[in-house]
Amino acid sequence: MSDANRVIITILDKDYPIACPPEEREALLRAAQELNNRMRTIRNTGSIIGLERIAVMAALNLCHELHQIKNGSLENSSEDITRIIDKIDASLE
Repeated sequence: MSDANRVIITILDKDYPIACPPEEREALLRAAQELNNRMRTIRNTGSIIGLERIAVMAALNLCHELHQIKNGSLENSSEDITRIIDKIDASLE
């Protein structure tokens, strides 16, 4: 992984080096920030313990939102769909 194509994202105070083309860097950083915020919210409820379980719950919530968008339950603007897909990609990394 070349340094030019590497981005360090931080999720729950842990750094992750991610290979990313320069043109996708900003989208990745936004997705990582959204994932970090969601995982912090889940962690702060105190009902879910463990990084893996928190990550799974965040991924499930994001997939649920995507499913609602695809079925027309949520407003399905292309910007919203792109944002949700970016979040899912980031959570799978």
